[in-house]
Amino acid sequence: MVKLGSHMSIAGGYFKAVEAASECSMDVVQLFTKNNNQWAAKPITEEDCEKFRSSLERTGVSRPLAHASYLINLASPKDELWRKSIDGMVIELQRAELLGLDGVVMHPGSFVESTPEAGLDRIVLAIHEIFDRVSPTKTWLLLENTAGQGSNLGWNMEQLGWLLGKTSKLIKIGVCLDTCHAHAAGYDFSEVSGFKSWAEEAKQFGVLDSVRALHLNDSKKGCGSRVDRHEHIGLGTIGLKGFERVLKHKLLKTLPMYLETEKGTNEDDEDWDAVNLRVLRELASS
Repeated sequence: MVKLGSHMSIAGGYFKAVEAASECSMDVVQLFTKNNNQWAAKPITEEDCEKFRSSLERTGVSRPLAHASYLINLASPKDELWRKSIDGMVIELQRAELLGLDGVVMHPGSFVESTPEAGLDRIVLAIHEIFDRVSPTKTWLLLENTAGQGSNLGWNMEQLGWLLGKTSKLIKIGVCLDTCHAHAAGYDFSEVSGFKSWAEEAKQFGVLDSVRALHLNDSKKGCGSRVDRHEHIGLGTIGLKGFERVLKHKLLKTLPMYLETEKGTNEDDEDWDAVNLRVLRELASS
């Protein structure tokens, strides 16, 4: 049975994200461990950790995952931001380890005014320094594939495979596959041939076996648009058949999957998370 959940708010405490996930009949949950648009972070207390762990045990929600701050850019050619980003990821991993999270999802980075090659080198150097400073026993660093917007790196399987090849032998590093990003980057998940092409390329570059989690998002924009705009499941350019292929893939179906779609209610006043989860579960069992 597939494990499905969503990114939930930590307003009121980390345990609140777990409780909200449970109330929506989710199996898994993703959260931020701090304000994602600020560098500063309030210390996590032992009480925070205890409440969080207790809520997981009580509800049965599992595989908690964090998403790192959007401010972090390990590919930055600017030394000040690069160093700040390294410090930021150290903090993200330390906080996730305190809470006992499965992993921290991170966008690889943007090379801005440098080159893709220089940006990729900076990411590898940064990751090695981060893991020299933090030695998590449980938490993995998960590189998220991007849509390839602007100078974002990690949009194709070759780049992700290269990063893994330079780092994965030494440290806990894997991949979080975002369906919207893959589709927008040029892997046509709406077609059998496009999804097969992604899977073959992911296997060729050593990415497929490193996928440890998925972000399930449909795409507002078309395949190859290189524009990251999430849509509700089945209402975008990937479509229901595309998600059915993902949910029934022999490896991917065994991994935890998290929605990152817009919150709120539809025209029938139904919670969008509940709607998306229902659609996914129907596809998985069809």
